[in-house]
Amino acid sequence: MLWWHPQQGRSAIPKSAKPHRIAENFAVKFELSADDLKAIDPLNTGKSGGPELDADALEAFGITIPEA
Repeated sequence: MLWWHPQQGRSAIPKSAKPHRIAENFAVKFELSADDLKAIDPLNTGKSGGPELDADALEAFGITIPEA
């Protein structure tokens, strides 16, 4: 997925707590084939796969989300 993003005109932010792993992720350079892109594209649902935090959890961390 790391290289799918740039090939679609998006930025990718590799997640790691270790600076050397972040550097390794950026050091890998290749392009996905058109078939690879077609196979990966449907996986983009536009929704986060992370946990949904309820209001109590956000307050516990001192996080407020302003109304739009």
